[in-house]
Amino acid sequence: MTTEGLSSRYAGIDLWQADEIVDAMIEAQFAAVAAARAARSALQRAAIAMEARLRFRGRLVYAGAGTSGRLAVQDGAELVPTFSWPEERLVLLMAGGAPALLRAVEGAEDEASLARHLVQRHVIDRNDVLVAVAASGMTPFTLGCLREAKARGALTIAIANNPGTPLLAESDHPILLDTGAEPIAGSTRLKAGTAQKIALNVLSSVLMILLGRVYQGLMVDVQASNRKLVQRSEDMLVRLTACSREAARDALRRANGSVKLAVLLLNGCGVEDGIRLIEQANGRLGEALARLRGEAMAERAPLPGS
Repeated sequence: MTTEGLSSRYAGIDLWQADEIVDAMIEAQFAAVAAARAARSALQRAAIAMEARLRFRGRLVYAGAGTSGRLAVQDGAELVPTFSWPEERLVLLMAGGAPALLRAVEGAEDEASLARHLVQRHVIDRNDVLVAVAASGMTPFTLGCLREAKARGALTIAIANNPGTPLLAESDHPILLDTGAEPIAGSTRLKAGTAQKIALNVLSSVLMILLGRVYQGLMVDVQASNRKLVQRSEDMLVRLTACSREAARDALRRANGSVKLAVLLLNGCGVEDGIRLIEQANGRLGEALARLRGEAMAERAPLPGS
């Protein structure tokens, strides 16, 4: 496994000056970006396949162990407040469970049988998408999750940093991030981790855009859970509708915080009709606005013979 190798480039890193170490570490991050860029075609294909599977139903499942698992869990957890992804449509499978998010849980990543049990317990099936992340590409827990999910019909996405490994070979959409040896041998929280974070960001963000949870570059499905996000919601409404700050605040109140619904309200729609239009448009604000305009034109059209 290249991620476990000792790089001659960094062999004497413990003898370097601090500024040299800093430069070397930053240099390694550029290598991680390059590895993610090289995987852009695989990322595109995976995101398109994910959107097709999750368009109307199904859950997004993340699986991993150690650093890779923590990055995967973080990516999944952020989808709820950022894009209002339903919590019931998110499953996080972390080797060692919640305690492993803060500390190493001995032997957790080797529990392949537990991985299979978790997939069965969550009834993961053909409606779902599983994203499995492992730098090595052969972590037993992560591989067990992928194998069981695939056997049950789920779409499987694999992210790994070593070529020719089982996780990549057995997934529907393999994403190789060939980051090579680390500045500190085997410390895959470095280059491998950065490349994984980029890949996860790209996958989930493209997925949410394709699902209509972004409009004109704005997070129109954001959950305004604090003052900053309330302000951001108001800013979005002012930008999208050219309304006043007061009108934006009132529309958000009537829409129970939903930016999408508030946009429709500010375009002359009622609350119930706005909810209906968003549902008919499968959550796509642009399509909902087009439907609203179409209905308004139909109402204004003269009757035949008048």
